[in-house]
Amino acid sequence: MLILYSCKDSVEGANSYNTSTSEKDVLVTSKEIAKLIQKTSQLPLLQKDSVEEFYKKDPNPIWNDSEFQNSFIETLKQADLEGLNYKEYHGEEIDNLLSRLTSLTNNERSYFEILLTDSYFQYASHLLNGKVDPRKVHKIFDLPKNKASLSKLLRASANNNEIQVALKEIRPNHPVYVQLMALLKDYKGKIIEFEKFKKIEDGDLIKPGEQDERIQKITFRLMVLGFIENVDPFSFNYSENVQEAIKKLQSENGLLADGVIGKSTIALLNTDYQDRYNQILANLERWRWYPRDLGSHYILINIANFSLEVYEDSKKINTHKIIVGRPERKTPIFSEEIKYIIFNPTWTVPPTIKRNDVIPGVRKNISYLSKKQLNVYNSKGERLNPNSIDWSSPSVYSYTYRQNAGSTNPLGVVKIIYPNKHIVYLHDTPSKALFENNYR
Repeated sequence: MLILYSCKDSVEGANSYNTSTSEKDVLVTSKEIAKLIQKTSQLPLLQKDSVEEFYKKDPNPIWNDSEFQNSFIETLKQADLEGLNYKEYHGEEIDNLLSRLTSLTNNERSYFEILLTDSYFQYASHLLNGKVDPRKVHKIFDLPKNKASLSKLLRASANNNEIQVALKEIRPNHPVYVQLMALLKDYKGKIIEFEKFKKIEDGDLIKPGEQDERIQKITFRLMVLGFIENVDPFSFNYSENVQEAIKKLQSENGLLADGVIGKSTIALLNTDYQDRYNQILANLERWRWYPRDLGSHYILINIANFSLEVYEDSKKINTHKIIVGRPERKTPIFSEEIKYIIFNPTWTVPPTIKRNDVIPGVRKNISYLSKKQLNVYNSKGERLNPNSIDWSSPSVYSYTYRQNAGSTNPLGVVKIIYPNKHIVYLHDTPSKALFENNYR
């Protein structure tokens, strides 16, 4: 939930603006705007091109209505609720101009109008597609940028005297984004309430029933994190109560819930509130990269968490474990529409596996194909005899390598197709035991 609050100083400024200043003194005219917009190169604007285009198309002011103006400024001041920063949208200069609003010259009032519009374009662009270009962070990111007419939305909001008309169309609306906003506020409070965690030292594995001096710190940390209560925080015994709390901690954070305290569990316990806060900031940013409209029925795959979630009418109706690409062959980030499903599919070896695994494997030992139950086909679809192929020839890269449907087929009994340039799809696997692994 987005929680709005008032800033006392700005509200008082708004009241004096509304009551003690005449309309003639306050209103900005289109003539003044048109004059100043010719000098944008001299102004410290963040979205210069957008502002110029906006006012050259229609020089009428947007922010003359004090209620509309103050509503937008208050929204900017609450940007931290979404992991953004008021100062990045001319916050300090806006506050300065507000503090002497009734004494501004005509030129300064026109500048204030343009400054607020520039703040809107910068803030709206951050909500729409994030502050960071994901392609500079993730080479495997392949989602198109979200599109919206920020100018039309601003005019529509001004006509309705409601800035949220525009922002509602721009801001991510997925339930996870809303949950992250709530968590951000929660952890911000926790950072203030608690000092930085004292580090729990690494050491030998601590198994159920053992004693270890670190159990005191571990028990106290579990109490602070809310995983356990009503236990002796000064005991060295790894008791059943502490074990259950550790298992819950491990399970909720993607670790194998075996109750054994090793390096990964210690590292998790040492993750303090500031670290969590920073993680939430990063995830809010990621959600601003993603498509706004996912439809009423969709599948959401969390690659990092090895999970698949099914949503219908904005409600999660199913969750499944998945296996993703190895670190050297990472699963790409993209979005496509599911077109059809194949039952008992054959498996055509994808280019990367063909190049890095199959052909090198056959060149070492021709029996590789029979062991993997792979057949070889030329461009005409004719099946070839592996013994008649010159495996040192580059032509082997042009062949198709395919395995028939069956109990050992890597795709299992079902293949879900959503055509994409990465040749990635969802499929079953005969190796069911792999789903018991924590890292998949």
